[in-house]
Amino acid sequence: MKRRILAALPLILVTTPAFAKLSPREHTIVKAADAGLAQDTALLERLVAQNSGTRNVEGVKKVRDMVAPQLAALGFATKWVPMDAVKRAGHLIATHKGKPGTTRMLLIGHLDTVFEPGSPFQSATREGEKLHGPGAADDKGGMVVMLAALNAMKAAGTLKDANITVVLTGDEEAAGEPISISRADLVSAAKHADVALDFEGLVVLDGQDYGSIARRSSGSYTITATGKSGHSSGIFSDDTGYGAVYELARIIDSFRKELPEPNLTFNIGLVAGGATTKLSDDEATITATGKTNIIPPVAIAKGDFRALTPDQIERVKAKMQEIVARHLPLTDAKIVFKEGYPPMMPTAGNRALLDRLNAINADLDLPKMPALDPLKRGAGDISFVAQYVDGLAGMGPSSTGDHTPEERVDLSSFPRQIKRAALLMTRLSREKPRR
Repeated sequence: MKRRILAALPLILVTTPAFAKLSPREHTIVKAADAGLAQDTALLERLVAQNSGTRNVEGVKKVRDMVAPQLAALGFATKWVPMDAVKRAGHLIATHKGKPGTTRMLLIGHLDTVFEPGSPFQSATREGEKLHGPGAADDKGGMVVMLAALNAMKAAGTLKDANITVVLTGDEEAAGEPISISRADLVSAAKHADVALDFEGLVVLDGQDYGSIARRSSGSYTITATGKSGHSSGIFSDDTGYGAVYELARIIDSFRKELPEPNLTFNIGLVAGGATTKLSDDEATITATGKTNIIPPVAIAKGDFRALTPDQIERVKAKMQEIVARHLPLTDAKIVFKEGYPPMMPTAGNRALLDRLNAINADLDLPKMPALDPLKRGAGDISFVAQYVDGLAGMGPSSTGDHTPEERVDLSSFPRQIKRAALLMTRLSREKPRR
């Protein structure tokens, strides 16, 4: 008798319904996410085929014209906010009014890519489960995941009660200046939201999906060193000093030795010095002239640094300024910091959101997502709103080679990311804000 009972157990386990903890509407979301991949891929290929480099204003607007009708069909009221004042295309903002008193969600993505019209990387190629193309992941793939999640919610009847604002910026890859103008609409939307979900790419390391509850800042700086010029035979003398290049080298090497600390990185990306040295208006080129027997009177370096908290940013900037001020004999130097992306700190609210997402992972029989080390990804638009609202980044698809001609999005990651996003938004839409 005991043998018969034990023999029956495997049958009972096999016939247990998949995703048993999901509601009927949530089951509909899962089915819609799986069924829509071909349609999602077709939309992605159309988006990738349209160049929308940040400075390609008309190209960004053409991507807007593909995305805005998708949002309108879902019941969103859409508007375009031009950014002529900062020499950028603008932002697409869409709002969906749901049930009053429930969690207000802000969804963040971007229309632009790093690949301008002059880039040789312009077309999309399907490679099995990959799509190879400019912006295939960052962030056209992210926008498609966002739209597909909203469509899945509509199919299940859970979108109608959701309070959602979508902000798709047109200049995430090179924010227009001043930031106070180019990010004003995003910040305003955050001040009227309870949760922010950023649809840039999912990070996968060694087969493990990670949740992003923090992103470091991104700031840049320019160092200009000056010295007394003269014949090279006089270098290091009391009358001539060390020249601009040695002063700049001292500063850069002192950064290397004295600045390192947890969660901080800093880099020199461009450097030159000589008899004449000039930084271009777009700060992407330094031209220099000189001879080996002339002590250079000027040298310039440009770099960036990334930190996790505002306190760390201010501490590092003060240390950089102290290093710059030491000066070799008969030299001078200054450092100028440029406005950049603030950090998204790993707050308790962000961790609570990841816990919510991991509850969904459990219901979907997916592995738990650990919090990603913020050293593993760069800055993003969600950082501008992090001080106002709890948030999660990395809601888009996984990929490799972002920002390079090897950018490939993993199409197989779309269904699980669509399910995660749609189920999280559905559950949040039924709740009152937690803060």
